[in-house]
Amino acid sequence: MRNTTKKATVRLSDIAKETGYSLSTVSKALNGRADVSEETRQTINAVLKRYGYSRKSASAKSQRIIEIVFQDFDNVWALEVLRGAIREAKQHDLSIITTEGGNRQHPDSSWIDNMLRRQANGAILVFSNLTRIEQNKLHSRGVPFVLFDPFGNPDLDTLSVHADNWTGGVIATRHLLALGHTRIGIITGPEEMMCSKARLDGYTSALAEHGIEADPELITEGDFTTSGGYAQSISLLKRPNRPTAIFAGSDLQAMGVYEAARQLGLRIPEDLSVVGFDDVQTAAFLGPALTTVRQPLQDMARAAVRMLVEALSTGDVIHTAHHHADIATHIIMPTSLVVRNSTQQLEG
Repeated sequence: MRNTTKKATVRLSDIAKETGYSLSTVSKALNGRADVSEETRQTINAVLKRYGYSRKSASAKSQRIIEIVFQDFDNVWALEVLRGAIREAKQHDLSIITTEGGNRQHPDSSWIDNMLRRQANGAILVFSNLTRIEQNKLHSRGVPFVLFDPFGNPDLDTLSVHADNWTGGVIATRHLLALGHTRIGIITGPEEMMCSKARLDGYTSALAEHGIEADPELITEGDFTTSGGYAQSISLLKRPNRPTAIFAGSDLQAMGVYEAARQLGLRIPEDLSVVGFDDVQTAAFLGPALTTVRQPLQDMARAAVRMLVEALSTGDVIHTAHHHADIATHIIMPTSLVVRNSTQQLEG
């Protein structure tokens, strides 16, 4: 009779837990890094031996590369993501390369073939989704990938990282409500994006908690850019019964709100309270400093790299029976409100 018992699956995280060392230390030891003590290396090797692991062959490519795919790379948001990825990659002897192109829904059609020619070991795709055919092509080549802040709902077996956007929308709106604002405008991102929908749902949920029905005239669709935030806030603020506060779906859009308010002679926060989303590095240096929802972009990027390290460990570092089902496929990072000087109690 055929034996159907599955081989035990153990991951880098399992080894880290058993030895008491961090994931990065285990990864360094497995890759022969010199900055790991001999005692630590022997402890990790003993656990490897007990589980019957074998190291990757000496002929395997020593330089491992992760490719990050951005739609565009001309803003501080992308730099925050890259900064986090680079810092985590250094802990695992990985190199980072970047590709720019495609749109929010999909990378360039030639990207996969070009990436395979570059011999990247894994990929992080910002916003984009892949077709099932494209996913299968990467899987067949043993190239894991992570969707970062995915455009739509990722498949159950697809690795992804995103922030708790719904909670972010709730806490931003609750903050403005607590300050006495009831006419709160919102500038979302593209309506088809999952993060935009979640932030808008959080906004409407917080209003409903206070018995306020969302006013369609106060809901506008932006594109997460400063110019888009400017255009939409001009539209909102020129209305006869303008909002007394605006929740911008990104810090870049909030910067556009600042410019619109300046041109219209409105003071922030005396005449208009503004809340952003992301907490990019420049948010604290706006005049006035921007109250915003912190989306931990660097932490999210680091988590995406760790997911790839875990996936790569099953084929490149440790040979064992392993499937994505054994890895945490979807990571949702918490959001939090950072209160600065762009919001205040509504007078009158």
